[in-house]
Amino acid sequence: MNSFDPWLASPWRRSTVAVLAGALPVLAFPEPSLWWFAYAALVPWIALIRSAPTAKRAAYDGWAGGFGFMVGMHHWLLPSLSVFIFVIGALLGALWAPWGALVRHFLAGTPSRGRIAAALAVLPSGWLGIELVRSWQGLGGPWGVLGASQWEVAPALRLASVGGVWLISLLIVAVNVALAVLVTVRESRVPAMAGLIATAAVTSPAWMWSPRPDTAGSTRIAVVQPGVVDGPDRRFAREEQLTRDLAGQDVDLIVWGESSVGFDLGDRPDLSQRIAALSEETGADILVNVDARRSDKPGIYKSSVLVGPGGLTGDRYDKIRLVPFGEYIPARSLLSWVTSVGKAAAENRRHGSEQVLMNVGHGLKVGPMVCFESAFPDMSRHLTEDGAQLLIAQSATSSFQHSWAPEQHASLAALRAAETGRPMVHSTLTGVSAVYDASGQRIGPWVGTDDSTARVYDVPLATGTTPYVRFGDWPVHLALLVLAMWCAVQLGRRFRRPAPAPRVPPARTAHESPARPGR
Repeated sequence: MNSFDPWLASPWRRSTVAVLAGALPVLAFPEPSLWWFAYAALVPWIALIRSAPTAKRAAYDGWAGGFGFMVGMHHWLLPSLSVFIFVIGALLGALWAPWGALVRHFLAGTPSRGRIAAALAVLPSGWLGIELVRSWQGLGGPWGVLGASQWEVAPALRLASVGGVWLISLLIVAVNVALAVLVTVRESRVPAMAGLIATAAVTSPAWMWSPRPDTAGSTRIAVVQPGVVDGPDRRFAREEQLTRDLAGQDVDLIVWGESSVGFDLGDRPDLSQRIAALSEETGADILVNVDARRSDKPGIYKSSVLVGPGGLTGDRYDKIRLVPFGEYIPARSLLSWVTSVGKAAAENRRHGSEQVLMNVGHGLKVGPMVCFESAFPDMSRHLTEDGAQLLIAQSATSSFQHSWAPEQHASLAALRAAETGRPMVHSTLTGVSAVYDASGQRIGPWVGTDDSTARVYDVPLATGTTPYVRFGDWPVHLALLVLAMWCAVQLGRRFRRPAPAPRVPPARTAHESPARPGR
């Protein structure tokens, strides 16, 4: 990087390079899905930061890289949020500014073995701290967590069952830090290689000895994906037609996508009767998703509603975590102007109060989630703790049909399945729909964005408890502990520094004139 220092002396050039370097990890996610690239994608960014002339400049490089990562990861939101996506990118990108300063602190110059060892612990922990903060629902949720790029890698999914997606993120950042030192600091190649070996030595036992889900029977689940259909009435008619084709296929549950019903079923008994007739004809309960103003309470809700042969069963889940700007505008009194520059929600939707477990018959208990709730590891974990045998996410993504969003969203279900040891169904209106077994492996092909179909999946059920379900987000707690210990050490060193020696006053003459002796 030193050979580029004169060219990078310009703050604008340096910031541009940082933005591009920060955006590189996006290529590891769907749709490109270059999963292997994640283990080296941070190296250019780290190399740039460690060459920063000052800690302040390193913080700016971290901020600019974070901006590049957030905008690159969510670029498909541009048609909906317009220029506001850059504002969000700048705000969330600031989370990486302290991380940039940390990178320079540990890796600038020729780091010692001790500094490299500390960097392998502190820098991944700092990254995980950033992912934890931005995973708050009000900041957009955990979309684009670095570990989620490994959704199709079997060894990584095994690690997810031990420590969730967080453990994979820790591993990826640790490997990138070691590679950055190996590439940029010739004198430190031995400790960098030792760091890579140590990382492999720590993760290999977790991968080898983590418990595997025990198979316990199977169930037949049908996914109904109507495709791109304009208008709630035409969409309902298409879903009705596709569902009727499932008659005689011995399915246990039929799942429609998010917003599959555009009217409150309590206010439209004719629709609930038509769905009940489909349930009678197919011999299976139907899990629909209602996006409408409720007749029994004020406000618009997105709700998973179970319908059986006798009509509404009474099982209903109102979505808890809403999409910022897509389903509500935070601080609407201040940010209502966003609706004039993008497709933000014209009216805030209401949220539910708790998760719900549904008994859909045939002895099967399912845990429903709606849309981007499948990005939150804690929601699927809690449903599993409550006894869910099958996890279900109802989604739409129809607003982003020709982007990377459908593939990114569908991939998240693989992580949730592996973390919990429970199969998961991801059912959408317009694709991509997918089903995963309890280890996170895909069952059958995806239902793509060009398909309008009903597809049946034989889904193996599983029993047992994964370490992640049992112990929760322990990698996050470990990362916070590492950061706290490092801060404590830094404070301790500052307090232990010897006080500067008192300045010796100049000697005074007999005539009390230190400046002019003898006077």
